[in-house]
Amino acid sequence: MATDFKSIPIIDISPLVAKCDDPKRVQDPDVLEVVGQLDQACREAGFFYVKGHGIPDSLIKDVKNVSHNFFDLPYQEKMKIKLSPAAGYRGYQRIGENITKGIPDMHEAIDCYREITPGMYGALGRVIEGVNQWPHDPPYIKALMEEYISFCTDLSRKIVRGIALALGGSADEFEGERAGDAFWVLRVIGYPGVSNTNGQNAPENDIGCGAHTDYGLVTLVNQDDGITALQVRNQSGEWISAPPIPGTFVCNIGDMLKIWSNGIYDSTLHRVINSSPKYRVCVAYFYEPNFDAAVEPLDVCKEKTGGIKKFGKAVYGEHLASKLETNFV
Repeated sequence: MATDFKSIPIIDISPLVAKCDDPKRVQDPDVLEVVGQLDQACREAGFFYVKGHGIPDSLIKDVKNVSHNFFDLPYQEKMKIKLSPAAGYRGYQRIGENITKGIPDMHEAIDCYREITPGMYGALGRVIEGVNQWPHDPPYIKALMEEYISFCTDLSRKIVRGIALALGGSADEFEGERAGDAFWVLRVIGYPGVSNTNGQNAPENDIGCGAHTDYGLVTLVNQDDGITALQVRNQSGEWISAPPIPGTFVCNIGDMLKIWSNGIYDSTLHRVINSSPKYRVCVAYFYEPNFDAAVEPLDVCKEKTGGIKKFGKAVYGEHLASKLETNFV
């Protein structure tokens, strides 16, 4: 459960990145230090910054720059890759199309998912079958984003291996049938700046993305420098800012990790309000369980919480599909 944290901790995960697959990792004091910091951050805030992650800064910046270029295009150009149920909910969504708790969000986005071929997961995966829709201009955007996704997948796996150790399990706790073939989601999101038209053409609300928790295991947030918009709610209901810190990702835990941890770790409510006059880009990568994983509390976590199973079983793909089918207007 989140505490009354007043700021988001910063963790240098470079020792974990270097040695997470080393059989002697649990004997390494630097790795154990990172594991302890992950445990504290997940218990107290559910959010933390990671530095020393190993993803090239040039790639991180290129991804944001190409995203800005896309959102600068005329509306008709962006609509050439329009999101629809027929496209597996992949592609571009206009401002206000995404809804959170019944209220339109003031952002536009490109939504991408790990590609699912027809019949791959039977009826479970039908709603999200398809290939991702990428803009044709610039022509290199698909290759750039896929390289970025590959880096984020590798980094997320390493963070999750550290979290497995933090929970008292083995580093392999989430491998195999749980997240050994992890699904992923990428959202390239654009948040318009505050209108300077003295109320004319102002949006109905100023919430870029309403208060929500994330669905999966962990999220990596790559946000524009110089604009503070992401806010995280502590136990007292205060909204704590998570300003961009160059060289870091904001990382947070999702609903499926809350279940697997039997509530030792909680997925924390967060929202986005862009009160800057500048347009803001955020590229959010979501590392998820296997699409067909049955998620229920881990034995090691039940033992730590009095032997009582606090959550029933959830199939990740069903959870995601139910969200997708009610998430757009």
